[in-house]
Amino acid sequence: MTTFISRYTTSGSGVRLAVKDLIDMVGEPTTAGCRAVAEHAVPAARDAACLAGARAAGARIVGRTNLHELALGVTGINPWYGTPVNPLDPALVPGGSSSGSAVAVATGEADVAYGSDTGGSVRIPSACCGTAGLKTTWGRIPLDGVWPLSPSFDTIGPMARDVAGLVLGMELLDPGFTVAGADLGGLVVGRLSVEADPLIDAAIERALLASEWKSVDLQVPEWDRATMDAGLLLVAEAWQSNKSLVAQDPQGIGTDVRERLMIGSSFDDASRDAAWNGQLAWKATLADLFTRVDVLVTPTLTIFPPGVEEGRELLIGRCTIPVNLAGVPALALPIPTSGSLPASIQLIGPPQGEEKLLAAGSWLESAIASL
Repeated sequence: MTTFISRYTTSGSGVRLAVKDLIDMVGEPTTAGCRAVAEHAVPAARDAACLAGARAAGARIVGRTNLHELALGVTGINPWYGTPVNPLDPALVPGGSSSGSAVAVATGEADVAYGSDTGGSVRIPSACCGTAGLKTTWGRIPLDGVWPLSPSFDTIGPMARDVAGLVLGMELLDPGFTVAGADLGGLVVGRLSVEADPLIDAAIERALLASEWKSVDLQVPEWDRATMDAGLLLVAEAWQSNKSLVAQDPQGIGTDVRERLMIGSSFDDASRDAAWNGQLAWKATLADLFTRVDVLVTPTLTIFPPGVEEGRELLIGRCTIPVNLAGVPALALPIPTSGSLPASIQLIGPPQGEEKLLAAGSWLESAIASL
């Protein structure tokens, strides 16, 4: 059981930063959490582009975090490096794929962590571990030097215990990033109708009431089609990114990931073309919604984090992957429930809307502090 694949001793006063082990660091091998990759990995010749801001700011990199192998999985279970322990309950999955990054900030071993998010890999572990995570607009943070999964959807984003930590992470990832201190009391939010655990529904309702935002209930029938289209395209591109690895060392890839890659190899041109057309329609749907509301709201997960044996239930319980199909940003934020575990609310914004999302997240944090 391990949070980190590599740990480093640091000193000084800089931000303590944990880096997911699919982001190149000069002089260090990148494993992507996979034995087949690690056995042939050599020290990186240069940093990934997304590390430039952290280096310039004097951040202290405390380690390279564990992940669901090849970033292709929702549970965070890793057969080669062990599975990070969920700090809320060791019997529950930490969520994936950025499992180690979520645990590192939840346990206070890092102030900020970098994760990747292709179908929910920042937001799912954040929801499972009771932390905050930001999926950034596709293309906003450079991906040079990041192990690819599905290049049409891959993003890098910050993870932290709270919104202030996410702001700090964005300042490192995108130097010059600022969050305006505007009064967001008049925000209009559209609550998408998504069936969820009653405790999660009630928690979101209380959080929105506490925010005093104007809340509008929305029916978005295209949501299910977007989920299917995104899932198809993600695994199809994941196969293209990793098929040479499967050919060279299939036994060096865990069974669950290898099976999902093989599913990605099975789709024909017509299926992929239909899904890409679905993406265009979904982007148009969201663009129309954002003319009527400032932010869209869903649960991050419709269920609480399951046990290790039931972890794949997260594939059905995630409300994350339609966001990746559209390429828009989304914030996962823990909110209290009447049960023993927190829920997670997802705030979705228009493209390049990270500043407003984090401002809204800060407002919501303050509003629910007394709940």
